[in-house]
Amino acid sequence: MFQLLIVDDEVHVVERFSSTINWFEEGIEQVHKAFSGAEALSLLQQFSIDLVITDIRMPGMTGLELIAEIKSRWPKTKCILLSGYSDFAYAKEAILHETKDYLLKPVKEIELLHSIRRVKKELEQEWQQVLSHHRLQYTLKENLPILQGKLLDELLQGFRISEEALADKLVVLELPSFQSSSVSIMMVRLEDQFNQYDVFNLSLMEYAIGNMVTELFGDRFLSWFTKDVHDYLVFVMTPLHTTRLEEDPLWFERTATQLQSAVNHYLKGRISILISSWGTFPYELPAIYNRTVAAFRKWIGNEQELFLRVEDELTEPQIHTLEIMYEPPSLIHLLEAGRWSSTHEKLNQIFEQLQAKWPESEEHLLEVFFTVSSAFTYIAHKNRKLLSELVGDDYDKLLEGNPFRSVTQLREWSYRILERLKSDTDKETKDSRALIIHDIQEFIDRNLSEDISLQAIASCVHMHPVYVSKIYKLETGENLSDYVNRVRMNKAEYLLKNTRLKIFEIAAKVGYLRPHSFNQAFKRHIDMTPQEYRDKLTNHIE
Repeated sequence: MFQLLIVDDEVHVVERFSSTINWFEEGIEQVHKAFSGAEALSLLQQFSIDLVITDIRMPGMTGLELIAEIKSRWPKTKCILLSGYSDFAYAKEAILHETKDYLLKPVKEIELLHSIRRVKKELEQEWQQVLSHHRLQYTLKENLPILQGKLLDELLQGFRISEEALADKLVVLELPSFQSSSVSIMMVRLEDQFNQYDVFNLSLMEYAIGNMVTELFGDRFLSWFTKDVHDYLVFVMTPLHTTRLEEDPLWFERTATQLQSAVNHYLKGRISILISSWGTFPYELPAIYNRTVAAFRKWIGNEQELFLRVEDELTEPQIHTLEIMYEPPSLIHLLEAGRWSSTHEKLNQIFEQLQAKWPESEEHLLEVFFTVSSAFTYIAHKNRKLLSELVGDDYDKLLEGNPFRSVTQLREWSYRILERLKSDTDKETKDSRALIIHDIQEFIDRNLSEDISLQAIASCVHMHPVYVSKIYKLETGENLSDYVNRVRMNKAEYLLKNTRLKIFEIAAKVGYLRPHSFNQAFKRHIDMTPQEYRDKLTNHIE
């Protein structure tokens, strides 16, 4: 749906076009009104306006000056000019500003609609071109390293991606060779000498190290690089020629030490390197990564410029943890985002793993209890509530330390608390939105003869106009502009039926500056003019 802005210092022109045309049928979601160039620019800064219809001759900023400003700041916005002067000089300047049409006043509605439909079609074609395959391919190439690093970071952190979806992503990101391949992680830590650099120059150093890895390993290995949450440079390596690797199993280690020397000599800094064991991509990648991080902490620690090759038996933990509980997205992040069904599914996965692997382990049960109760308490406090108030008697369980002796008991308690948190949040959201709708409708009813533009309504409830429009539609199922028009027409019917006010007086009371615009809007509403409606009522009484 498109947004339209009508600009003219003649108020009746703006009111006529904004109120007498069924814009919704034309695919126009919102019609904005401005009575000067400055007011138009203010609206353009707030809303994503697709089309501007503006008069040429206006006090202060002219229509041509307005269009020039629009073209420099919002080049995607299209413009149509209105003028009472059939002067070729204006038309020529309008062409220079890439104006899409030039209409002479008085403009007929059919002419205006024909012009708008043509411009809308042009806009749609432009966006189709933007989204075209070739344009997307170009954009992808430009951002390929960033997208590759983002995907690798997600895989290292344990994000779950279906096999089919991952295969498609690897093809798009030009990394298909990694699918189901044997991989090893080379983890690089930049030592203290690199702390002197600011963010930009440090990024250049990291980029240079990535190029060195490609240069040194490129004949035998394909590398895929990212910077992880611990500020390690993580290179996932897969061999291009397995037979070569088997012939010289120590080549990888020797080349890694060459990398240390090159960084020291050319970048004047030191690095520590740890090389992991081998595993299958992508299934074993998170486990390899976690073991490598743990090994870096355990075997290298704070020592500088070390190199280590780690085998599985050095870092294989004797006591396992509930990996699913710490894989992203975490419980806290899901609760913060209000993703209740995803939170429920996350809890279900945690309890399934707990039941399958450690059904009798009190310590693992306690681990889950502390993690879940901590997340619930955090989100309650984040919403400025006390968890004890929200969960009632269930809060006593938190005070007992480890109150649950089975996975089933803990599961049922967790689901019950989650449902109460959700219900409270839903109620609060609904109550706050209901209050906003009440304030909006009260403002409209109270100011029907005054300015009830979207901007005025939004200022009344102290919110952004776009949010006001969306929330009103979401809560009521009706466009805000339709509600305003309905209230106006209902009041007009009442005044025609119950007062002796003249038509132009009624028009003013329901917010129309020109009786002609009121007549047209009323006829669209009830299929007769205000006078015809009043005459019909009079004849019926007689």
